Amino acid sequence: MERNEIMKIFKFGGSSLGSSERLLWVTECVSRARSKGPLAVVVSAMGDTTDALIAAAHSAAAGDGLRAHTVLDVAIDRCTSTALLAAAQVGAEARVAPLVRTHFAPLHELLNAIVLLRECSPQTLDLVLSYGEVLSARVLAELLDGRGTPALFVDSRDWTVTDETFGSAVVAAESSRARVAALRPAWGERVPVTTGFLGRTPDGRTTSLGRNGSDYTATLLGWALGAGEVVSWTDVPGVMTADPALVEEAYPLRRMSYWEALELANFGARMFHPRTMVPLIAAGIPMRIRRTMHLEDPGTLIDAHGDEDQTRPTSVTSLENLALLSVQWRSLTRPADAALRVLRAIAAGGITVWMANQAAHGQSVGIVVPAAEVDRAQALLTAELAREQADGEVEAVGVRQPVSLLTLVAEAMGQRPGVAGRFFHSLGGIGVNVLTSVQGASSRSVSCVVGAEDTAVAVRTVHAAFNLAHQNLSLFVLGKGSVGSELLGQVAAVGAALQHDHDLRLNVVGVADSRRAVFDRAGLALQGWRSSLDEASPDDTPWQKRYVALFDQIKRLPVPILVDCSGADGMEALYEEAFARGIHVVAANKKPLTIPWDARQALLAAARRGHREYLYETTVGASLPVIETLKDLVRTGDTVHLVEGSFSGTLGYLSNEIMAGVPLSEAVRQAHALGYTEPNPQDDLAGLDAARKTLILARELGHALELSDIEVTPFVAAELLAPRPLDAFLEALTDLDAAFAEKLAAARERGRVLRYLARVQLPKGAARAVLSVGPVYVPTEHPAARLRGTESFVAFTTERYSEYPLLVQGPGAGGAVTAAGVLADILRVGQKLRGR
Repeated sequence: MERNEIMKIFKFGGSSLGSSERLLWVTECVSRARSKGPLAVVVSAMGDTTDALIAAAHSAAAGDGLRAHTVLDVAIDRCTSTALLAAAQVGAEARVAPLVRTHFAPLHELLNAIVLLRECSPQTLDLVLSYGEVLSARVLAELLDGRGTPALFVDSRDWTVTDETFGSAVVAAESSRARVAALRPAWGERVPVTTGFLGRTPDGRTTSLGRNGSDYTATLLGWALGAGEVVSWTDVPGVMTADPALVEEAYPLRRMSYWEALELANFGARMFHPRTMVPLIAAGIPMRIRRTMHLEDPGTLIDAHGDEDQTRPTSVTSLENLALLSVQWRSLTRPADAALRVLRAIAAGGITVWMANQAAHGQSVGIVVPAAEVDRAQALLTAELAREQADGEVEAVGVRQPVSLLTLVAEAMGQRPGVAGRFFHSLGGIGVNVLTSVQGASSRSVSCVVGAEDTAVAVRTVHAAFNLAHQNLSLFVLGKGSVGSELLGQVAAVGAALQHDHDLRLNVVGVADSRRAVFDRAGLALQGWRSSLDEASPDDTPWQKRYVALFDQIKRLPVPILVDCSGADGMEALYEEAFARGIHVVAANKKPLTIPWDARQALLAAARRGHREYLYETTVGASLPVIETLKDLVRTGDTVHLVEGSFSGTLGYLSNEIMAGVPLSEAVRQAHALGYTEPNPQDDLAGLDAARKTLILARELGHALELSDIEVTPFVAAELLAPRPLDAFLEALTDLDAAFAEKLAAARERGRVLRYLARVQLPKGAARAVLSVGPVYVPTEHPAARLRGTESFVAFTTERYSEYPLLVQGPGAGGAVTAAGVLADILRVGQKLRGR
């Protein structure tokens, strides 16, 4: 038949016909399209009718006739209501009402027969399912006629010739095309509305093409009619980059090739019947996937050329409810046809094989089958290899279930390096264990088997790793003080630039303080986060326990990160709960790193065990790269002899102010007002904050030390640091103003400058470091003498940097700079996951 460039085939899935509103929209859509050129329509059963018919048949086969008829009656009522409501809108009630009421009568009798036989063979089930398809086509044809668009019902069984493989019949393509050619003249100018999914054997028995077979019917009809395009209307806006139920940021592809679509079908993409593409490829007919009731969506075009951008993969798919069977030979003298025997045994049992691979040396074979068929598959293999097992040449057939088959499809995968490497690197980076893998001979796909429990996180991670969308980071921020507030402001300020320039999207899904929390998985409006938090209901449950319940929601979001900007005690327990749920932690809170050594080691081990990031650069030196610099020195094999520095930007600021003549009490008051101090300034003046930082650095060097091992001299007399209200504490400091002024005047005369310094000293031959923190008067040539404002400095004297220490210097206090450091750690999490 000559190709008709104007003819189109519209296929409507069950979801497109599942309500009267949708049914009317389909009627209007078909009428408009027919006014522009020739059109043929293929339809599935309305809504969930097919599922209901399967359930009714299975109940009947189990002998439960009452349930079978009840399920059928519910489906009939739903179809009747949908059809009659739509018919009323186009004046077709008189024709549709009797059609619907009488249509299912024979099916009740068929169910009674199944109940008596206690059996529902695939052939019988195909006949049961045909009732849903036929009703949809007949109703739509009547609605079109009622609206003024001439149409006729066509039973696809009259032209789709198949073999006797009931449930998944194979079409005799040329015979089917000849039948279409014979029927076509009788259709005239009317719109043929044909059933999908159904066929008939040469001797007249009803068959089905399998689930999603209506797409195959549509492409067969398009091939037989020489159509210019096949359009499949469904409930999604096109072929998605991943299952939206697993990946919220999945989006529709603009274009793809036949071969990519075929690859997706081969790996279980539910949108395609495995043979849908065959007629399209044979005739060169393009197919478009579009969303019902959304004409503005362009959908996905599938043709011979595909997307011109060959740098992006097509999609990530996951096929679940599978089992992995493995056969392992112990002997090197295995039979040459070992793998062939395994596959033949499985094929002989009619078991679906989703993936099979053989080790290069042939000593092991792995196959992936549906979990429902694993027991039979294992029995077949055990029987096939019984002699070898008895001789000790073969181990017992291994089974791992449930598992999922994860596949990345890309047209140009074989033309550029690094695709498979990035695929496996992204999974390894989050601790997903790959059980077995294979790359297709077409080089369009790479697949692996993972545990069922890892399916969702694996799909999301691979999807993000290949730039199928921006890398989304989901942030749950603890603490609304100066650091937390500044961080949220910075995220709001730089968010658009990060997304545009670096493909990183920061989504703040929650903010919490010690009594309140707000959470929205879609993301909070940062402009009003403070008022939203203040309006939230208070909860006095310790937040280490209260927010664990939220983690079960947060862990399902893209790259979840707990951001601790609080100074709360006991947060290590919350961190461990986060790690256990696959949540990263970025913290400015020093306290979890200064808990007893064994507990600190257990915390770090929990992060490693969960393959989560725990970044805490801002715990020492605010935004200065102090910890990372020290780690680099150790990692590269240098020996650290001395770490000296002004670790507290707060005390550095106080030292500078009072050296300039500002009274001590006034300097502390200013530092607190500027947000340089801890919420309780006594912590700074006691040297406890600086001591914690000193301990953190000593522990990074591997020394199992505790806070009690540090010699700490407070900035002021210890008796002044007893707990008291802030105003009372500041008032007490005024008594020291005069004494401090005298000491500083004397220091100036000697050419000395007051600084509060910490030291981590490693004497030669000593088993552990010596730590000290306290106020000292240094000469003007000392590096600390140059510090201004809240500047901090750290000097590393090492084997390599012995004559001239390695200096890190810059602002060491303040909410803005600390928040910037926290933000930098957050971005490192995203960049590590993307392999950049």
